This record gives sequence, C-alpha cells and structure tokens, in this order.
Amino acid sequence: MNRDRLFTIIVLGSTQTLAWGSTYYLPAVLADEIARDTGVSTTWLFATFSLSLIISALLGPRAGRMIDRGSGNSVLAASNLLFAAGLVLLGFANSLIALQAAWIVLGVGMGIGLYDAAFAVLGRIYGTTARGAITGITLLAGFASTIGWPLTAWGAGTIGWRDTCLAWAALHVLVALPANYWLLPRPVIDAAVEKRVADQVVPIDRPMVLLAFAFAAAWVVTAGMAAHFPRILEATGATQTQAIAAGALIGPSQVAARLLEAGLMARFHPLVSARLAALTHPIGAAVLLLAGGGVASSAFAVLHGSGNGILTIARGTVPLALFGPENYGYRLGLIGLPSRFLSALAPLGFAVLLEHIGAQILAVSAGLSLAALAALCLLRRPAPEPLCAE
Repeated sequence: MNRDRLFTIIVLGSTQTLAWGSTYYLPAVLADEIARDTGVSTTWLFATFSLSLIISALLGPRAGRMIDRGSGNSVLAASNLLFAAGLVLLGFANSLIALQAAWIVLGVGMGIGLYDAAFAVLGRIYGTTARGAITGITLLAGFASTIGWPLTAWGAGTIGWRDTCLAWAALHVLVALPANYWLLPRPVIDAAVEKRVADQVVPIDRPMVLLAFAFAAAWVVTAGMAAHFPRILEATGATQTQAIAAGALIGPSQVAARLLEAGLMARFHPLVSARLAALTHPIGAAVLLLAGGGVASSAFAVLHGSGNGILTIARGTVPLALFGPENYGYRLGLIGLPSRFLSALAPLGFAVLLEHIGAQILAVSAGLSLAALAALCLLRRPAPEPLCAE
C-alpha cells in the first residue's frame, strides 16, 4: 500500500470514528441523563433516535448520487456541519420538540456522512481497487464505540452532557470538516462521464434486489443483537456477569475479522467473505442453544462479532466487485436503504420477540442470517470459489 493511500485511510477512518462515536453511539451513554434533565422519557428519546435513522436511510441514494457526480469531499464536509449543528441543538434542548429537531438534523448528517458515503467516496477515488481502503477505514472506525462511549461518559461526568455535545460539535468543525474537505484526494472529474452518470437510470435488477435483501436481513440481526445482547444471553442461562464479559468480546472479534479480511481473504472475491460472515451467527446461535449461555456465551460473541465485522466491509466491497465504480454511490444508497430502514425498527422488534419467546429468538436471528446467506449464494460471480460454488 502506497503512502498516499495509507494517509487517505487514516484521515477518513479517523473522521468516520468521530462521526459514529458522536452520533450513532451517543444515546447509549447519554439517554438517561438527557431524560432526567429534560423530563422526556427514554422511550421517546429512542423513538426520536429511530426516526433519525429512518431519515438517514431515505437520504442514502441521494447522497450517493451527489458523490458519483463529483467530489465527495464537499458531501462529507457538509455532514460535519450538520453533525455540529445537530449536536449544538441537542446541547441546548429542553423539550421533546427541541430534541426531535436536533435528531432530525443529525439524521440528515448520518444520511450523507457515515459508512455508505465514505465507501462511495473511496469508490470515486480508487475505482475497482478500493477494497483495501474500504477495509482500512472500517478497521479504524470499528473502534468508534470503544473510543466514543468512554469519552462521552467521561465528558458527561466532568463537564455535563450538554457541554459534551458542544465539545463533539467543536471537533466536527475544527477537525473533521477540514480533514474531509482538504486532506482527502479529489478525483479527476471527466465532464462527459459526469453528465452520463447524472442522466443514467440505474436499473433495480435481480442482483441489486438480492444484495438489498441479504444486507437487510443481516442488519436486522446486527441491530437487534446490539440492543439486546446481554438480555438474550441471560435468557439462555448466562449470568449478567457472563453476558457482559461476552459482550466485551464483540468489538475485538470485529477488528480481528477485519484484519483477516485485509490479509488472507483479500485474495478471494468479496462474496466469499460475505457468505462466510453470514454463516458465523447461525453457527454461534446453534452452539449457544445447545450448550447454554453459561458455557457458550463467549464463543457466540466471537462468532457473532466476527461476522458483523466482515459484513460491514461487504456492504461496500461486494457491490463494487459486482457492478463496478460507475454509479457506485447511488447503488450503495439503493441497496442499503432497506437495511438502514429496518435496522431502525429492529430493536423494538427484538424486544417484543424476546418478551414472548425468550431464548428462541436466536432461532429467528439464525434464520434471518441463513436467508441472507441464501441470497448471497444466488448471486453470480466471475469464478467458482470455496463456499456455495456455482
């Protein structure tokens, strides 16, 4: 990897870490304090947060089209301005309406400034060779919760949650915005290509539908497990201590899997990685249901986390490998729309299922993952490879 590409990965990986840590991961730490201070219930807070995720999903195709037509630097820089504005509004909010306004602004920012947009920017810069760069930024931004949660908690405990939001906003304006706008490479823009992309209608064909279904099914599992992981393990017989200890393994497992994707798996077509990743959760669920949470919690966490780590990369690398770099950002937005929409509703759905069927929710999550695997196996690829060869 040359020095310029490594620099790009470090810059974009760092700004993505800030973007995720100060928005998507914020409510997990601050929800209770915001609720106590504003008098708004946590239920309403998380409902508002879900609304912001739906808004971000709907904006994905539009953001991708904007990046396809020209430089993504401006799009990512605009997201930093929106993140900063939303965080300032959040820091001064004293009512449900004010909180909703803040999260609507943050939702627009997430729609144009998180992974799909970053992947589209890399596709615009590096074309079909962007796979390594996509893996690189997810490797760095995989630490967003590891960094963001402790920093947010420390800020809330020292300067208060409101000033913590303002501090995150300042980082977006003073650090992330100039980095995204001036430090990222700008692709050479061909006027003829730009006009063709602007006028071109992208067909929603069978491969796009299969990919959209696969990622939607996988992301429902990811979002549902993220919201209820300790409770699900406790339902299988794990103690609270065992469940929390197992949950701590998910992050390192994601990072380890991404290192594997960057090394050994880089020689295979991205579909191979995606199919293997879709299989890890069902294997872990089967082990957990058979052995019980007291014994198999850690194994399940490692298998689930490693699958998540690679599936995040696959969202960017598989469409690039199948369709190429032209209209890549717009395709990402279309393919990712169902998964981003459904992942906003998944925590509520998993809560209802967990209440009614307990540990058997793992059969549901395993079934969704296997459905994602089936869709991925129906996709054609250039040459037969080890899993699901055609």
